[in-house]
Formats: sequence, structure tokens, C-alpha cells
Amino acid sequence: MDEITLKAADGSGEFSAFVWKPAEESAGAVVLIQEIFGVNDALIETAETLARQGFIAVAPDLFWRQEKGVKLTDKSEAEWKKAFELMNGFDQDKGVEDLKVALEAARKLPGCNGRVGTMGFCLGGRLAVMMATRSDADVNVSYYGVALQNLADEFDNISAPLMLHLAENDEYFPAAGQEQLLDALEGNEWVDVFIYPDAQHAFARPNGVHFNARAAVIANGRTTELLAEILD
Repeated sequence: MDEITLKAADGSGEFSAFVWKPAEESAGAVVLIQEIFGVNDALIETAETLARQGFIAVAPDLFWRQEKGVKLTDKSEAEWKKAFELMNGFDQDKGVEDLKVALEAARKLPGCNGRVGTMGFCLGGRLAVMMATRSDADVNVSYYGVALQNLADEFDNISAPLMLHLAENDEYFPAAGQEQLLDALEGNEWVDVFIYPDAQHAFARPNGVHFNARAAVIANGRTTELLAEILD
């Protein structure tokens, strides 16, 4: 793993992004978008898996304006409390701008073939959809993003493949919201939505409290196939 320093587009400071590279000399890149727990062990494991699959993985530290180097788990009440405090203080629009900076940096990394996508989880899943509507990423993948129906006004801006993985029993994105999302996306040729029966929020988080092996394997397989199709 390498660490690079990026300058915020608004001139407010600098933030770190962590990079994992595959053995291949030329590869597409994936900007990994954190959950509310920061660039933690679960996200690092995902990045390492992407590198083994032949992609460059880039994970920016998005909470840097509040606290740099956040690395929490889902295993204690105190960590959950802090994670929600960070999420509530997080400016999503600024986060998207930081992700766009990371996207352009990823395109220029040595060994990158110029094709870059995003993949996000939870809060990052919402930001991945915002990247689909506000950036020139080549592909975007969202795992259990929250309140996605509230982004419906932006869906006409989508012009690259977007894959959504939703949990049937997501306590943070209940059925009514999911139905509104599906209605808003009806007829959109760029978007594929998959809903995983009996799965809960964060079903694909490695070692997470709601990890669902079947749903995670199926979702991750679909993701890898799409990334390989677009980024290779």
C-alpha cells in the first residue's frame, strides 16, 4: 500500500488517499468510497481483493475535514456513536468534489490505463451514485446506499454504467424508499439494480455484524464482472 497526497479543489487543504496496485503493468482503477467508519480494515480488505483481481484501488480519506485517519469498526457502541457524528458533520457535496480529485489522480497513476470507476458502501454507496450523476467516472457501483430516492432529480445525468446492490431488509433504506428509487429509475438503460433477499444493511462488509456470505459472493461477482468489462 502506498499513500499519496491530494489537494482539495476548493483550496481548503490536502488529504490522503491510499493506493494498492496489482501485478499487471496496465490496469483500470477503482476509487473506493468509505463507509461511515473511515478507511478501516474492512475497506482495506476490499482494496486488497481488488488489487488481486487486477485493478488499482484508491481509497481517499473523506473525513479529513473533521478528523484525519478515521479507522473505526462496527463492533462497539462508542465507535458507532462516533461514526454517526462524523457522518452527520460530513458535507456530501464537498465529499463528491474530493472524490472527483481522487478520480483524476487515479487516471494519472503509473500503470493506470486511463479507465477509472468508483465503488462505495453505505454512505459511500450514496456517494457512488452522486459520482454517477456528477462525474465522468467510467463505471460506478453502489452497495446499500442510503436515501437514494432523494437523488432522483439527478438521474437524467447518468451516462455510464451504474450498478446498485440493495438489501431487502435494509434498516436504513426501507422498502418504501427502495420502491420510490425503482420507480425513478424505470427505463434508465444505464442502471442495473439487484435486491438481495433476507439481506440486511452492510451485508458485504468483511467480518461485519450483518455479513451475509451468499449475498456478498453474488454481489461481488456481479461487481467484478462489470468492472472487468468496463475497466480492462
